[in-house]
This record gives sequence, structure tokens and C-alpha cells, in this order.
Amino acid sequence: MADHIGLFPLKVVLFPTERIPLHIFEPRYKELIGECLAEELEFGLVLDDEEGRRDIGTRAAVAEVLQVFDDGRLNILVDGRERFRILAETDGRSFRTGRVEPVVDEDDPASDEEIERALEVFGRLVEITESEEVQRPDGGSEILSFELAARVEFGPALKQEILELRSERERLLRLADLFEIAVQGLKLEKDVRERASGNGKVDRLPQLPSEPDDSTS
Repeated sequence: MADHIGLFPLKVVLFPTERIPLHIFEPRYKELIGECLAEELEFGLVLDDEEGRRDIGTRAAVAEVLQVFDDGRLNILVDGRERFRILAETDGRSFRTGRVEPVVDEDDPASDEEIERALEVFGRLVEITESEEVQRPDGGSEILSFELAARVEFGPALKQEILELRSERERLLRLADLFEIAVQGLKLEKDVRERASGNGKVDRLPQLPSEPDDSTS
């Protein structure tokens, strides 16, 4: 079923379940957020960069107003809700608006083994980055992939790729691979850093025999 919402195009991607801060300074978006606060409405956060505005975004709800400046600028926290697809942009408001429909996943759940692998690699990533404050999500969630992805810093293009996948199984497999690549890269970086802090040479070799003494017969 199509719906009509205000759109907020940014060089930012918001995952369902993710919470991010936003600084609101343009008059048209101050109007949009003011309306959402007054009427408890959601708005659509959608990636818009050098490649253009994407069709798939995430509904956002204002969770908290952190600061209001004298000139009307706002610092807010928003929560990611359901995904949407833009059917058409509409006119009539100072901010961009559009008709949207929900993005629904295919019936393709992940297996227990695939879920466990994603959680296990995520745990190793948390451990190697020493991010003790990052909590491991409950493996029983139907959108575990988004809960995991929301806990890791990805670039906008990669976040958009994950956001557009229509299968929980696909997303978990992709994330597990990405986490594995990150873990291996961080291990290599840590090893190089530790070597550089010493003399830069391989050590802890077995005792090598001393050179022969030419003065002896």
C-alpha cells in the first residue's frame, strides 16, 4: 500500500533498528522535522550522492531532540524503522516528498548454521577491535542482519547495498563475509604494528650456531 511522506535526501544510509544523530540546519528540513515532532510522524531518509538519489530508503522517527539553537537549527537522534521504495516524488511542500511503498523481504530465512556463523565472526570482530561496549544482538531476531550491520561502521555505498537486499539469508551471508575480511585485515594490521614497534625483524628463531673460529685448526 502506497503512502505519502516527507523525504530527507542525505549522503547517509540508515538501517532499520539503527540510531544515528542528525544536524538539521536548512529551513525546509527544519520545517519537516518540526512537523514530524508536532504530529509524531516519520520521514524518509534516503541516500543521495554523486550517483543520484536512490529509490530505497528507511523510515526515520525522531527519538530525541538533543539541542535547539537560537536560529532554529536542531541536533536530533533518529531511529531507523521500516524500509521503503519511492514510487514517485511529489510537489507542493518546501521539502521533498514522495509516494512510497514498503520493501518486503522474500521468504528466505537463514539457517541456524548461517546465523551462528554471522554471530561468531561478529564476535571476533568486536574482540579484535576491543569494542567491549558493543553488545551482541539476540540471534532469534527476524532482522538480525540489520541489528548486526547497525553495530558496524560501513561506508554509505556498502550500507545501501545491504539495505537493498531482499533476503535475510543473503544479508547475513554478505555480512559474515564482510566481517571475516575485516577481521583478517585487522589481524594483519595488528601484526605489522607490533613488528614495527620492535626492530622490524623476525625474532624468536632457534639458536643459530656461531661462526667457526678461523684461528683454530
